[in-house]
Amino acid sequence: MENFIEFKNISVIRSERKILDDISLNIKFCENTAILGANGSGKSTLIKLIMRKIYPSWVSNKSIYRLFDKDRWDIWQLRSMLGIVTNELQYEFYNEISGFETVLSGFFSSIGISRNHIISECMLKKSEEVIKFLDVWHLKDRVIPTMSSGEVRRFLIARALVNNPKILLLDEPSNSLDIAAQIKLHNTMRQIAAKGTKIILVTHFVSDIIPEIDRFVFFKNGRIIKDGNRKEIWTSKNLSELFELNLTLKENSDFCEISVT
Repeated sequence: MENFIEFKNISVIRSERKILDDISLNIKFCENTAILGANGSGKSTLIKLIMRKIYPSWVSNKSIYRLFDKDRWDIWQLRSMLGIVTNELQYEFYNEISGFETVLSGFFSSIGISRNHIISECMLKKSEEVIKFLDVWHLKDRVIPTMSSGEVRRFLIARALVNNPKILLLDEPSNSLDIAAQIKLHNTMRQIAAKGTKIILVTHFVSDIIPEIDRFVFFKNGRIIKDGNRKEIWTSKNLSELFELNLTLKENSDFCEISVT
């Protein structure tokens, strides 16, 4: 397999409005990619297309809609190859489920663990491994509603990693996190990338961008307006065009920030 995403001439229409307008996007396995755009630009719809929660509104003989080089997927098999953490998923976990159960549920693509789930020793060991890697082992017996947003996010990332996915897709991962939690998350993303798991980062927060991101795709009004490598795309000029403000991008060896000029 060479490609993670291969979309060509894909549109999504809701209530007679084009949410995604004839997009073409190809992301290879060798790339850590950031997909940026303002709220309402089509990012969430793209995630649902990737998850196969929705499908293109129509396809022509020129259209391509593939993941991992395949047109058709068993959704359960797909979920074992693709780790996904979204804000929507986090809302679903706000009940009396412990951190450890949350991570175990990743093996079953479920919300928590039921009596019908058969848990192997390998599953327990892998869950322990990723919980320790995410540095939340001390919280494993706490239930989700008693944790901070940052702590919950780390358990959901651990849940996404238990199947050793080829790709980890993170949807606005720093949303609702305080500064300390954002820094921890930033370091975690770097550690994940260093271990070889490729990251697809969907966000409108410049501070989410880690140095390992080497490909940028800018969404605006349901269309892709910029797509290319970091040197070409990740500039003050392009960010200003994307967000319709005069912005200055500043980078150091780890973090990015923007200011309005």
